[in-house]
Amino acid sequence: TQGRVTAAVMDGEHMSANNTINNGILKGDWKFPGVLMSDWDSTYDALGAANGGLDLEMPSGKFLNRQNLMPLLQAGKINQATIDDKVRRLLRAAIRFGWLDRPQQDDSIPRLNQAGRKAALQAARESIVLLKNQSNILPLDKQKIKTVAVIGPNGNPTAILGGGSASIAPFQGVSYLNGISNFLGADAHVTYARGLNNLNNLANRTNFTTDDGKVGIKADFFDNLELSGSPKTEIYANLNYGTIFEFSAFASGDTEFTAATFAAPKPMSARWMGNFTPQESGDYEIFVQQSGFGDSNYRLFVDGELIRDRWRISVAATESATVTFDAKAHHIVLEHKAEGGISQPFIRLGIVKKGAWAEANALELAAQADVVIIPVGFDATTETESWDRTFGLPPGQDELIQKIAAVNKNTIVVITSGGGVDMTPWLDRVSGVLQSWYAGQEGGTVLAEILFGVTNPSGRLPVTFERRAEDNPTFANYYPPANSNKIEYREGVFVGYRGYEKNNVKPLFPFGYGMSYATFQYNKLSVKPLSNGHWEVSFAVKNTGKRDGADVAQIYIGSKQNAKVPRPGKELKGFAKVFLAAGETKQVSIKLDQRAFSYYDTNAKSWRAEAGDYEILVGRSSAEIVLRGKASLKNELTSER
Repeated sequence: TQGRVTAAVMDGEHMSANNTINNGILKGDWKFPGVLMSDWDSTYDALGAANGGLDLEMPSGKFLNRQNLMPLLQAGKINQATIDDKVRRLLRAAIRFGWLDRPQQDDSIPRLNQAGRKAALQAARESIVLLKNQSNILPLDKQKIKTVAVIGPNGNPTAILGGGSASIAPFQGVSYLNGISNFLGADAHVTYARGLNNLNNLANRTNFTTDDGKVGIKADFFDNLELSGSPKTEIYANLNYGTIFEFSAFASGDTEFTAATFAAPKPMSARWMGNFTPQESGDYEIFVQQSGFGDSNYRLFVDGELIRDRWRISVAATESATVTFDAKAHHIVLEHKAEGGISQPFIRLGIVKKGAWAEANALELAAQADVVIIPVGFDATTETESWDRTFGLPPGQDELIQKIAAVNKNTIVVITSGGGVDMTPWLDRVSGVLQSWYAGQEGGTVLAEILFGVTNPSGRLPVTFERRAEDNPTFANYYPPANSNKIEYREGVFVGYRGYEKNNVKPLFPFGYGMSYATFQYNKLSVKPLSNGHWEVSFAVKNTGKRDGADVAQIYIGSKQNAKVPRPGKELKGFAKVFLAAGETKQVSIKLDQRAFSYYDTNAKSWRAEAGDYEILVGRSSAEIVLRGKASLKNELTSER
């Protein structure tokens, strides 16, 4: 990401030019026969990339081109055999996938097709995670629920996918509002409100005056990144400049995505200056939103004080800060720079009084409903490629949940995000929480199925959800220190649940966690040795509930040996999703190979499993271990793969 992490580096070499990894291990030890391709714009020189194993530079040959390679070849710095190997790999891939034999676009496959819809339905049904179900509010009883209020910025339209390269444009998508309304039909009254004004409107409602008393905000534009030289000055009504970049046009195929796209705008910087006068004293939130591929940075000053510094490191596309204003003019300065490239410069700023985010009509609808569904979270503009996002929900959403929960105890929050968010401002105030991730084109259909019990939620967390951002094992190492562009991954192997356990930090929701409308019982654990260092772990799982459902049985291995390297207390080594009818019991068997007990010995360049006893732990999450057994290795085992 430009301005944050410029490249992945190992042992002092960019990964796109890392001879040890690419040629030595990947193509040498592992005999990889395919094409090694760079990430977009992640190649940094011709000689290093050519000799370092890179076969294809994307999105274009900025470095690996005739002009650069021919002199290196003639000077003997690159061998002809190296070039020939790259060509052979590309041709093998082209032949294997039929690129030379037939058109690659099959127009007989419609974008609207039932096979694709079926796959999207199943993916959503198995991925949505039930995190909280206080007093078994879920599933809702269709016969008793007569009024449902869907209130929240992701209710309609629903964010089907994240931004950037995560964007795929389906032929049609079902929003959460549509899914619930279609499911209930005429049996219940479904109302809807967004609940929050969008950031574009809020920026346009934030009014400024210039230092000489004119209405608007002054902008000085510079043709460089240093805010230097003679600027071009303009007055704008509000601080809402440019057009937010969305990848959907490329994803849908309506706009062609080529190498020329990367060379559109030129670097620029701007200084925005204006006076904001609140109607009353109090706490206010100032939000700043940017877009683009990580090429945008800013500094925000309020009355001469630096409130937010993102000049060197790009963090989130949308952020907010709380300031206290009295009812007089306050001087706002926003300095912004954009390096150019794939997107035009875009920046907006808005100011909203705390307590004034939620719209009154939304609270009225919530108070009148039997149950309120609040779809919140992120979308393609707030969680997108090349940016991090805030751990907290986007501006105003926490306040919306709190206010709705205060007028209706039957409040269920549905979170759209690619990972954990800060739920502490409202988790104890709501009755239910569902993590929907980005649920795809059929997310609305499946949400209704889960809310009303047609589908029993069976998703489990593939990551740990932290209570605070600071609890994450990577937090202290994530951004580079001042005046550096180097990040060291000092947490080592202690990431995820392994790091939380090492640090004795209890997460909000553990890895592998997820609730169900059924209940499950585990017993009859058996751990048997097989041949060649393999083991078989078997046990029985019974659905002791009244509904059909699925559970995810997880196998962890704990090592008590004095290994030569730091090892986690336990590590996930296998899992199985078990579908059970109410009252049904199934025998589950999971095989563990030698690698399940091993760690990689960098000195010996081999996988090593030391002799001794290992704990075999069967769990429903990393924090809920229900069965314990033991496997004993009589001899040390090693292998190259």
